[in-house]
Amino acid sequence: MAQMRIETYEKKKKHLQYLKTVRQDEVSEHLKEARAFGDISENAEYDAAQNEQAELQVEIENLEEELRNAEIIDYSSQDTDSVIVGSVVKLKNLVTDGEEEYLIVVTSESDVFSGKISNESPLGAALIGCKAGDSVEFELPNGNKASYEILEIKAE
Repeated sequence: MAQMRIETYEKKKKHLQYLKTVRQDEVSEHLKEARAFGDISENAEYDAAQNEQAELQVEIENLEEELRNAEIIDYSSQDTDSVIVGSVVKLKNLVTDGEEEYLIVVTSESDVFSGKISNESPLGAALIGCKAGDSVEFELPNGNKASYEILEIKAE
């Protein structure tokens, strides 16, 4: 069972609906157009459309399974004394003096470019359990060290 924030669950549910309506209609249209080219036994367009349909069906089934087995986590009322999954953490980079803010999420929801880091990433793992005012130091994948001070912990 995969843990998932309600926002992620709703986003995936909406994407599933898109796949089952708009995308399936598009693929059906591709099949219809490919059939119009004639003999389907030697029709590359028809084979491609069938492959597209099969890939879409697998994607739909996988997404349905993921949603069926999702454990929805509500982080909005969590304790903000220490960093846990769902915490929004404001940090001071002790090397650059810059401030950064991250949402700590489970691995399947991580997206560094959106400020969501995994609890299993080097920074995320170093922050779990720490309190505001604590400093953390950890090794980056390239072997360098990074140091941060936790300025603030908020609920998502």
